Amino acid sequence: MHLFKHSRNKQSRQKETNAGFTLMELLVVLAILGLLASFAVPRVLKYFSSAKTDTAAIQINNLSAALDLYRLETGRYPTTSEGLRALIDEPDGARGWDGPYIDKREGIIDPWGRPYHYRYPGEMGTDVDIFTLGADDAPGGENENQDVTNWSTE
Repeated sequence: MHLFKHSRNKQSRQKETNAGFTLMELLVVLAILGLLASFAVPRVLKYFSSAKTDTAAIQINNLSAALDLYRLETGRYPTTSEGLRALIDEPDGARGWDGPYIDKREGIIDPWGRPYHYRYPGEMGTDVDIFTLGADDAPGGENENQDVTNWSTE
């Protein structure tokens, strides 16, 4: 009987030691996950910010094409005061207006949630100026803060 009792105590001790992870093992795993996240998160955020800048450039090209169609049908570009809303809602005195020229009001909002800037006549060597000042809403900047325009900035 002594043998049976001894082997039973040995089995219960083995179960206790193999029952789960120690606090140290969990801390090591969490530290490794934290290090991986610290490298991965900035890269993912960089792609998100460049995606917004790319989206703004595409939207500005679409707005420029819609404005050209507006001009072909009405004989003029919208005034600065009429703005890009003239592509959605018919302004007073716009003969030949056959819009809307863009599908949604969101089309005149930049990826950062602000309306695109519009000027007519253009001051940057273009018929019209369409631009956004980027995430910081200030002239200049780099990456997500860069201005996105319908004219060449180089």
